[in-house]
Formats: sequence, structure tokens, C-alpha cells
Amino acid sequence: MLITTSIHFLFLIFLGMLLLVLLLIITVLFYSFYQYRESIRIARWSAIINKKISDTIVYGEDEVLQNNNFTISHNSLFRNLFLKKLVDSEKKFSGVAQHRIQDLFVRYNLKNEALKKLDQKKKHLIAGGIQELTAMNVVEAIPKISVFLEHPSSQVYQEAQYALVSFKGFEGLYFLDTISTTISEWQQLRLLRSLVSIPLECNNKIKNWLESENNSVVIFSLKLLRKFQLLTFYPLIINLLNHSSVEIRVQTIHTLLSLENSSTISHLIQVYPEQPIEVQLEILQSMKTSKDHSCTDFLKKELLENPLSTIKIHSAEALFSLGYQEYLLQLIHKQSSSAQLIQIIKYALQEKVC
Repeated sequence: MLITTSIHFLFLIFLGMLLLVLLLIITVLFYSFYQYRESIRIARWSAIINKKISDTIVYGEDEVLQNNNFTISHNSLFRNLFLKKLVDSEKKFSGVAQHRIQDLFVRYNLKNEALKKLDQKKKHLIAGGIQELTAMNVVEAIPKISVFLEHPSSQVYQEAQYALVSFKGFEGLYFLDTISTTISEWQQLRLLRSLVSIPLECNNKIKNWLESENNSVVIFSLKLLRKFQLLTFYPLIINLLNHSSVEIRVQTIHTLLSLENSSTISHLIQVYPEQPIEVQLEILQSMKTSKDHSCTDFLKKELLENPLSTIKIHSAEALFSLGYQEYLLQLIHKQSSSAQLIQIIKYALQEKVC
């Protein structure tokens, strides 16, 4: 009796598991079928939308409307796909084509689709909405976008930063006054690329940014000075060679060289002894590319007297770059030259060390 009951119980368990597996298989099949139908539908929509966009770019919307029965669906998936295609296309074109893409955005009232995303909780949706409104130049969205400058997600607040600069140019950089987060190198590049000009009365703003406690703001400001060749800031930049951040000192050297002051090399030689090794190497690298022969004696001294091999190597390479190949060859054949010095010079001359 006990054995019969156990067998019956095991059979019920087996049957239950079989039904569960069957149910899972059916669910997977239904989901796969649904995904397949969705992919077919999206592919069909994509073909229709792509043709609409390409025809509009080539012929213009008014002419296309006379020969096309294209009507935009009220389906939110279709409208969001249309919006995505417009944004993707806007990145690839400029001039008249770009304006025609933006006209499609306005004509089919896709602004609401983008604005709705700003009310979502998911950060990727918010960032996507900001990106779409920016690409389609929806200026009236600036107040709503500005709120996201303080958003905890870097994905969101970086898009808000970029949007403000895209809309307002230099004026949109006002967030640098109070920003506490780090501006990534990629974000700095995006912001700089979106800036096409700066106002004449920007000096006080930039001066404050150069004195910011946020190192990334200082670095961005130095890059800004390089891009727009703001020579009047040269005296203020020199002082940053004493900054506590090594990265800022390195960026300062790049900026000083970019602004092309005749006294730059002498300033760098003057501050060189107090600099950390990373900055010293950057100074030597700058001498290598500057083609300024006023640093020759300094480089010879570093090559012969500095105990660090890395310093010697950079000094030799700089001398070679400045055209002192004959001097370096003489040192190789000089009897008093050490084996280490000879190896370093051969490396600078790009000779194989035997």
C-alpha cells in the first residue's frame, strides 16, 4: 500500500513537471512568435520611414506631399521609431538637409514624444528625450532640460549640459560656476565642439573657471583658451604651473605652447626644477616640439648631469629634434661618455644598440 502511494505521488510530480515544461515551451513559442511579428512590423515601418526621410531630403517636403500618401500612425511605437530615425539622420547631414529633417519633426508633431520622456523615471529614457529635443532644436524645452543639470545620473546631466551649450553657446556654460561633478574628457570634447564662438565680455567668467576648485573645470577652461586663442590670459595661465594638480600643470604647458609666447620656453625652464617628474617630462616634450633653440644649453645639461634615465632620454630626443645630431654623435665617440649615455643617445638617434 505504501509503495503504491509513493509511485502515485511520484507520477503526479512527474506529470506536474511535464506540464510545467510544456507550459514554458508554449510561452517561449508565443513570445518568439510575438517578437518575430514585431520585428517584421518594425522592419516594414523602418522601410516606410527611411523612404519618407530620404525623399524629403532630396525633393523637399512640399513636393513629396503632392506625390505621397504617407500618414503618421498614432501608434506610440511608430512615432518613437520615426523620431529615432529623424535624430539618427540629423547627425549625418547639415545645411538644407538638416533643416528638412527638422521640418519633418515639426510637421508631424513629434515634440510631444520627446517631451514625454523627460517625465519618465528611467535615466536612459530621460537622456534620450534630451538628446532628441536638442537634435531637433526645440528651444522652448530649455527650462525643462535645465532641471536635469542636478540629476544624479551622469548619463542625464551630461546630456543636459550638452543641450544647454548647443542651444545657448557660451552662455550655456553657466553650470560651470557651481558644478561639483567631474567633467569627463569625452564630455569636454563634446562641449568644445559645440562652441563656435565666445563673446568679447567673457574674461571674468573664464577667470573664475580657471580659479575653480573643480579641477575638471580648470582643465576645460584651458582647452577653451587653446581653441579660441585667448592670448590675454597668458599671465594667469603661467600661475597654474604651481597648481596642486599634476594634470592641470600638464594641460597648462599645452596651453602655453598653443598661445605661442616668445617667453614660454624660458618660463618653463625657470619652473622646471620644482616640478614633479611627470611635469618635467612634459616640459621636455614641449621643447622637442617647440623648435625653440633657446633651450639647447638646458637640454645639454639635463642630458649630461641629470641622474634619471627617462630625463636623459627625453633630453636627447629633444636635442635630436632640434637638429643637434652632430653634437650627439660627438658624445657617442667621446671616450669619457658612459655606456648608459651612449645607449641613450643611440636610442635618440634611432640606431640599434649592439
